[in-house]
Amino acid sequence: MDNKETQSIAASAGKVSGATAFSRVMGLIREQVMAYFFGAGMATDAFVAAFRIPNLLRDLFAEGALSSAFVPVFKDKMVTSGNKEAFRLANLTISSLLLVVGLVIALGIIFTPAIIYISANGFTSDPGKFNLTVILTRLMFVYLLLVSVSAAFMGILNSFGRFGVPAMSPALFNLGMILAPIFLYSYFSVPIYTLAIGVIVGGIGQLVFQIPSLLRIGFKFRFLIDFADEGVRRMGRLISPMILGLSASRINILVNTLLASLLIEGAISYLNYAYRLMHFPLGVFGVALGTVTLPKVSDDVARKDSRQLVRTFHEAIGLAFFLIIPSAVYLAGFGEELIRLIYQRGAFGPEATVQTTRALYLYSFGLVGFAGVRIVAPVYYALSDAKRPMYYSVTAVAINIALNFAFIPVWGFAGLAAATSVAGLSNLLLLVINLKGKVVGVDYSHIIDKVFKVLLCSLAAMLAVKLIGLEALIAPVNLMGKIAIVGLQIAIMGIIYILLARLLKVNEVTKLMELLGRRQRNR
Repeated sequence: MDNKETQSIAASAGKVSGATAFSRVMGLIREQVMAYFFGAGMATDAFVAAFRIPNLLRDLFAEGALSSAFVPVFKDKMVTSGNKEAFRLANLTISSLLLVVGLVIALGIIFTPAIIYISANGFTSDPGKFNLTVILTRLMFVYLLLVSVSAAFMGILNSFGRFGVPAMSPALFNLGMILAPIFLYSYFSVPIYTLAIGVIVGGIGQLVFQIPSLLRIGFKFRFLIDFADEGVRRMGRLISPMILGLSASRINILVNTLLASLLIEGAISYLNYAYRLMHFPLGVFGVALGTVTLPKVSDDVARKDSRQLVRTFHEAIGLAFFLIIPSAVYLAGFGEELIRLIYQRGAFGPEATVQTTRALYLYSFGLVGFAGVRIVAPVYYALSDAKRPMYYSVTAVAINIALNFAFIPVWGFAGLAAATSVAGLSNLLLLVINLKGKVVGVDYSHIIDKVFKVLLCSLAAMLAVKLIGLEALIAPVNLMGKIAIVGLQIAIMGIIYILLARLLKVNEVTKLMELLGRRQRNR
């Protein structure tokens, strides 16, 4: 990849990563508030199970299938027909969303008891817990419409190279969930309702926050319906297999929830807290790179520049591995210290820390798979091939469900995390191995060499910090001690990792250093 393009991807990903990092920090504060007020008991299990329903549908109608189908078609329309026709396609898409998602919400509210009966059957033994989950689910269904329209706004802005505001918008969602329990907790006889209110308020904030940026690029929403439009039909052809593939993975998550509901009290909460921590580097690095990659590869395809497409892919996957692998190694090696710092206070005690650590350790092995899929799948979508990712997703789901039953006897509820990780890695391998048949010029030896070097540097850095034994030098008896331990672990491991990577000539180090240096000079 030429230097200009390299800088463009790294710079764009840097903007998204910065905004996403802020949003993820807000997300961790949200989880801290949730842990402090509600711990990992009955009410929290009910909320997590309830929010999972609109959240899973969000992946189908918003940030999953919709974004992946909308951006390539919208970008192609911009390149070939101009902004006016692209904006018309956006209006058609959003209008269709309002109708379809509105119907889904209405049906969801009507059939919520049946949905909870299937997805969290273990709750039926406790009528109070079951009824609470039903009420919370119905309250939060409206969030699906808010986040679906927000995702369409995000796709428009990303296609115009505006990445910062869309990446920052989830921070407004997190802010709503933080403030609602803090200010409303004492006014409710069932305080967990405050989290559901926070979801709705946060969803409104996430949507409204992007409107000024849309107006600046010239987009104004008008309600239009034309299902015969060529762009809408092309999106339909793309989105149908995506929805099938995502539906399979969503079914898998529902199976995980069902199985966890049959295990120890708090199992759903432990898995949720661990997943949120694992999702921090996934969002900051993996999702950020995926967000930047989709419009860039779509542009390469629209311009029929296959050589640039290969260079874009190599750059994105290289940066992903360089950032995600050390993150995964850190979570596996130092998860307990991180969980103790982030969560252990109020209703979240030492036992919850131990159980959440078990889940986080096993989730960390799949982090590379989860992030890699975010980079590789957009290449297929840009090439108008949504069927192969669907097949691989369904295969990964089958692997996950089968391994659930194999791993639960070994690791208990944490076996669900282990199965999810193996499935994520399997999905990535299938996508990468078969990409060469779609894109001529993909260099597998380059990818393997990158993974080997980065993994070696990450493990060596983690073991070096382990040998230092910071907990023997700093007692984690108070907040400052906990902060010092985690901060030093991250800083020392990061420095050693960078030095080893430079020694092994991992070129991502040089690229990132050049980008940072250029930013300093431009200030």
